[in-house]
Amino acid sequence: MNPLARQLNEALQKENPHVFEMLSELGKQLYFPKEGIISQSAEAGRKATKYNATIGIALERKKPMHLKILQDTLSAYDPKDLYPYAPPAGKPELRAAWREKLLKDNPSLRDKPFGNPIVTNALTHGLSVVADLFLDAGDAVIMPDKNWENYELTFCLRRGARMVHYPLYNEQGLFNAEGLREAVLAEKDRGKAVVVLNFPNNPTGYTPTVAEGDAIVEAVKAGAEAGINVVVAVDDAYFGLFFENSMHESLFGKLAGLHPRVLPVKIDGATKEDFVWGFRVGFVTYGGGSEALLSALEQKTLGIIRATISSGPHPSQTFVLKALQSPDFEAERRAKFDIMKRRANLVKEVLDSGRFDDAWDYYPFNSGYFMCLKLKKVSAEALRTRLLDEYGVGTIALGETDLRIAFSCLEDDEIPDLFDILYKAAKELEQA
Repeated sequence: MNPLARQLNEALQKENPHVFEMLSELGKQLYFPKEGIISQSAEAGRKATKYNATIGIALERKKPMHLKILQDTLSAYDPKDLYPYAPPAGKPELRAAWREKLLKDNPSLRDKPFGNPIVTNALTHGLSVVADLFLDAGDAVIMPDKNWENYELTFCLRRGARMVHYPLYNEQGLFNAEGLREAVLAEKDRGKAVVVLNFPNNPTGYTPTVAEGDAIVEAVKAGAEAGINVVVAVDDAYFGLFFENSMHESLFGKLAGLHPRVLPVKIDGATKEDFVWGFRVGFVTYGGGSEALLSALEQKTLGIIRATISSGPHPSQTFVLKALQSPDFEAERRAKFDIMKRRANLVKEVLDSGRFDDAWDYYPFNSGYFMCLKLKKVSAEALRTRLLDEYGVGTIALGETDLRIAFSCLEDDEIPDLFDILYKAAKELEQA
């Protein structure tokens, strides 16, 4: 084992042995080099006042070399904020700005220990970092039965983890915290579990109420008190798009410092929150524990980043930073929120009309980009293909009965027409 990895492991064992036990075998081996190109280049960046012949970029007249055709497109930005490599942890100013945003958006985080956000190449990359650090073959990944399909690739295919599902809703149509609790406690013999919490939920668009959120925290705590080390991956991809009386904060704040056997990891980013899907700017943030523990986890995370993507794209980090620093940021984001909320409310108004009750029910939703129909008489895949082939309408079939609708993609006047078409196609299938 590399001495640097051993040193990080010793720090984790000293600060919280339960967190050390959460690490995968790969996680235990990981470290970020203190010597080598990155560290020597960083040192030269501070001290090389005459010539800096370290890192593999090209300079011209003391500025990063670039093509005019590109710079003309990006003329509002200084070349130094576009063309050089970003640090593996991300642009320092962006990390600081995102941390300020977390504190503003999540008052429960105040006075809680948590690390500095580490920039990732959006949220899928952040989830894969969690998988690499904490999952070995056979480890349990616990999540609701309504979940994003990419979790299976990220956690199970890549790392050999074991997917454990519980029903998202209980019989009252509320979040099934008891199902989560039972799933966590079932891992007592193994002594470890990774819990994925994704709110607003993809695909259903559901976010728990404050009381339901408290029950989720208690379910995680019950596992910890039973001697289970619980890594909680808080996938906040759609954070902020809360349209009704649900939680308006991330559960990360309530989980940070909850119990020595609980390690919350917040995975979020500008992608969905700020409507910049192609920029690929996300963050991983660790909660709870001492400064030394958080530093050790950051160093291991940087080891993964260095070994896979080296660092994230610099231009998009600059763009997001400029947006966060703009005095117009909140007003512009609120305007887009209002559009999304109006669309969600219009979907409910159409569905609650009673005109479609013989064809489907819908799962409770109150947030995010999506909602899901539960079809009563036809298969989701048959309806999806008919809609596409006969009407030019795209939807997502999930299992036998569920059809996901991204109302985020629909203008107000398109929403009633969409559901009329869905109903017509469903009736045609029934009569076929």
